[in-house]
Amino acid sequence: MLHLIGALIIGLIAGAIAKLLMPGRDPGGCIVTMLLGVAGAVVATYLGRAIGWYGSGEGAGLIGAVVGAVIILAVYRAVVARRSGGS
Repeated sequence: MLHLIGALIIGLIAGAIAKLLMPGRDPGGCIVTMLLGVAGAVVATYLGRAIGWYGSGEGAGLIGAVVGAVIILAVYRAVVARRSGGS
């Protein structure tokens, strides 16, 4: 249970940092950006385990979560921009 809470906290912080690194208007606002940070932490953990950087009981650290959040935020912006006609 503590692993999940820790991952959520790291993800929220990573989402906030990703928002600072990628300024601009996000269609979902700050809450969606932080939720994308949680998803970024999950993606970073999965990719890190697949590559062999993390063991089965380890998760991505803050830097990995921020990188994952930035990637997911960029994809999210591209998808939303394409749906709304682009800008």
